[in-house]
Amino acid sequence: MKLVLSQEQQELRAAVRSFLAAASPLPKVRDGYDREVYARLNGELGLSGLIVPEEYGGAGAGFAELAVALEETGAALLPGPFLATVFATIALTRVPDKELLTGIAEGRVVATLAQPPADSDVTASSGSSSESGGPGESGEAGGGVTVRGTLAQVLGGMEADVLVVPALTGDGVVMTAVDLTAPGVTRTALETLDLTRGQAQVTLDGAPGRVLGPAAPGVGDRLAVALAAEQLGVLRAALDAIVAYAKIRVAFGRYIGSYQGVKHKLADMHCKLEQAESIVRFAAWAADESPDELPAAAALAQAYVGRACFEVARDHLLLYGGIGYTWEHDAHLFYKRAKADEVLLGPPRIHRARLADLLEL
Repeated sequence: MKLVLSQEQQELRAAVRSFLAAASPLPKVRDGYDREVYARLNGELGLSGLIVPEEYGGAGAGFAELAVALEETGAALLPGPFLATVFATIALTRVPDKELLTGIAEGRVVATLAQPPADSDVTASSGSSSESGGPGESGEAGGGVTVRGTLAQVLGGMEADVLVVPALTGDGVVMTAVDLTAPGVTRTALETLDLTRGQAQVTLDGAPGRVLGPAAPGVGDRLAVALAAEQLGVLRAALDAIVAYAKIRVAFGRYIGSYQGVKHKLADMHCKLEQAESIVRFAAWAADESPDELPAAAALAQAYVGRACFEVARDHLLLYGGIGYTWEHDAHLFYKRAKADEVLLGPPRIHRARLADLLEL
């Protein structure tokens, strides 16, 4: 096991950080999704194709590299559907689809992944065709199907071109791909806490889809690791910002960083960063090298990192004092992203309970 970044991974981090600092600084983040920046992110850095296998035009990198990239996009609060496309790519690498993976790697396709809740029925039935697949059996890869169901909160649902969604068929649960511009698809933008990254309600009423293959295990664990990597970046950036502020803000004739209470708070925040980084590095390693350890590592990542990220973002806002509560200050951007991420794959208590079950506690 190697938890220290290699030279190549450090160079990837530096390249992504430099690009985002120039192309998507915090003042521009407030403007929301920028298609030009997203296109450059893929054209110049190839980030969407980072974990896409080389035979489909991607870089064929592992989760360790993906975690490095996501940490930097998280630190920059990159707006738009990048994380949504990463989620879809993770699912697609488990049921490889040449057409979609090639499109993602080339930056032509913006995809998203829907995870219907347990009480939501998304079904796919045979007897329809799509542009990319003719009529086929409901569970046959490449077969055209008709997809029905309502998905309440789809990350990047308004910006995405393709929706990857598990659906129930007569042959069990299969992964399907739905063109979000096709007839039978209705998208409604939702009002969200994090204004930099939207969600949508997507209704599929007889929408044409294509079967990608049977639902593969382990997708949820990999999503948890990817999200934790972004959360680590948000945590780190929030801490760096408030440490820099504590060195220049003067109150009662002293820099606020010299007060014991502020020192203790910053030290606690730094400890959370160190633990979160170790957890994310281990979880990314497990995703690449140790599938047996991945479930517990993924549960731990969301049980700890998500909460730690929110707590650091909250305390970072508090330490700014009154200015941190203003709309003009950037503190609320970190706070809202941290809170939205904390519950994106379910609240930490769910992951703690799962971790306890996995460890037989």
